[in-house]
Amino acid sequence: MLNKPPKIITLAFVLLFIILFFYGIIVAKGFLSTLILGMIFSYLIFPLVNFLEKKAHFPRILANLVSILLLMGILTLLIFIMYKNVGMIMQDMPALVEKAHHNIDQLGTFIESTFGYSVESQNLMIHDSINNLFNVSSNFTKSIFKGTTSTIFTLGLMPVFMFYMLYYREKFYKFILMSVPAEKEEDVRKIIRKITFVTPRYIGGVFTVVLILSILNSFGLWVVGVKYAILFGIISAMFNLIPYFGTWIGASIPFMFALLTGDTPHLALGVILLFVIIQFLENNILTPNITGSYVNLNPLFTILLIIIGGTVWGIIGMFVVIPVAAMFKIIFDHSKTMKPLAYLMGADTEKRKKAVWRQKLIIKSKRTIGKF
Repeated sequence: MLNKPPKIITLAFVLLFIILFFYGIIVAKGFLSTLILGMIFSYLIFPLVNFLEKKAHFPRILANLVSILLLMGILTLLIFIMYKNVGMIMQDMPALVEKAHHNIDQLGTFIESTFGYSVESQNLMIHDSINNLFNVSSNFTKSIFKGTTSTIFTLGLMPVFMFYMLYYREKFYKFILMSVPAEKEEDVRKIIRKITFVTPRYIGGVFTVVLILSILNSFGLWVVGVKYAILFGIISAMFNLIPYFGTWIGASIPFMFALLTGDTPHLALGVILLFVIIQFLENNILTPNITGSYVNLNPLFTILLIIIGGTVWGIIGMFVVIPVAAMFKIIFDHSKTMKPLAYLMGADTEKRKKAVWRQKLIIKSKRTIGKF
């Protein structure tokens, strides 16, 4: 019988595996991120594909094409709206920079007259910071569109991945069943059924919340009096794809714009009040009733995953890490060796437990693999 290697050697191999794993996914970011986004968007449109196939009796190829083209049309329209608004901002950039300098000068005069504290030495640094801020914003916006055009081929692969993932979904399902021992087949069936139940509803719910928030943000910013309300409304809503932090990260953008370029400080206060109201609506009405408890991850683990995802893949990583982690948690729940990790990842409140059991009942009664 072979002797077990020393613990230090085992630990060294584990650390080496972790380092190589993260190195690999960073190097392969372009391909893997496109593939995972394609998988997530496939889950997003799967209910529509299934409806067109089962209810409207569309051929599978036509159902896939119609669903993908509809999704691509919506995304294209969104990008077009943002592009037009960004173009307007770029044209108005000199006036916005001048307005920001004027507001800073007024603020310095107010502080000096009110508190008797001279801010002349600080003003030069502040003005330089404003110039850098607008320059960085301008360069960042240009780099986004340059990056988009330079990676058009990679992004063009995503609909192709989506089409074949949806078209060959039964083949993938049978391949997975053929790859596991016979005694494990029923557990694998349960895992697949639960993933195909939870993932589309969570992703669809998140995008529904983002769509509603885009409308609420845009309308609210327009009422408050912020320029380019539609652009800032959409951008701030898209950050809501990132749990916990997203709303306030998105709110910081129109807040800084209103603070620097607004005619009065009350405009920035209005933006803060608006997003306090929107945050309340999102936390207490939209998210609980639309996304529900489909992703049963505790806040601490969610925050750690978001930080890791952002470090490795940036904004895309912060978005995809939660759905992917939810899939792995479902798999871990059905593994004896990984069940402790699934327990650590989960949020074990009574409300969530009841929601999970309700989902299981729905899966058993209404969802069958024939609908896959």
